[in-house]
Amino acid sequence: MGRPPLNKDTKLCISLAARPSNIGTRFHNHLYEVLGLDFIYKAFTTTDIAAAIGGVRALGIRGCSVSMPFKEDVIALVDDVEPSAQAIHSVNTIVNDGGYLRASNTDYLAVQRLIDEHGLDAGGRVLIRGSGGMASAVGAAFRDHGFGSGIVIARNAESGRALADRLGYDYAAEVGAHVADVIVNVTPIGMAGAPESSEKAFDEATIVHAKTVFDVVALPSETPLIKAARAAGVHVVTGAEVIALQAAEQFERYTGVRPTAEQVAEASAISRA
Repeated sequence: MGRPPLNKDTKLCISLAARPSNIGTRFHNHLYEVLGLDFIYKAFTTTDIAAAIGGVRALGIRGCSVSMPFKEDVIALVDDVEPSAQAIHSVNTIVNDGGYLRASNTDYLAVQRLIDEHGLDAGGRVLIRGSGGMASAVGAAFRDHGFGSGIVIARNAESGRALADRLGYDYAAEVGAHVADVIVNVTPIGMAGAPESSEKAFDEATIVHAKTVFDVVALPSETPLIKAARAAGVHVVTGAEVIALQAAEQFERYTGVRPTAEQVAEASAISRA
């Protein structure tokens, strides 16, 4: 179809991150082209988040994706915070409706959707490795979806205990002998370029006891953990699914258009290439 030529009415969407990447830029601009939408997407960084959000409001920037370290700071700068962001006190998406800024967290929404799509049983136990912002989103999504029993595994005792307390889950410093129906990696273990890129977040014994292995690492989508789970015949949920769904949620909020699953998958593959 092709995107219309740039003009005075072209809508701008942006991302704000400490270390901008091309993932969101490629994802959104590809779909604008495919769907013929008069939008353009650009990544930015800033050292003045208040001024940047003021610019979003004043310049009529339609949408703004927010990454670390700005996810909490922007809460005081918007007009409305949806339950998805309230649940974890963290924002990753801002939509500008005529100067009125509404914030949400599509990571949380994407994980909830994946819990549904993969038919994960809330009667089971969830084990979450990690205690950062994304772990908070993942944990809250599971808790709010009815998973009443869980364990947070984190080397950082302060943040790990704090997250476990917020969720009403148990805390442990190491995986050890802990097992669960759903095990989730929300650490950089297995991520391309990370010091532990060739390692698995869980050992074989923990993997084979699980009904589902969930890794939020998106690059690569076939992490050592996901490969090990597939080899063991355990059901998997990949980070590529998370990043594609959260971006699709953002896209729909910005444009009012929901891409098809096939279009999202194609855009996601291009964004991670």
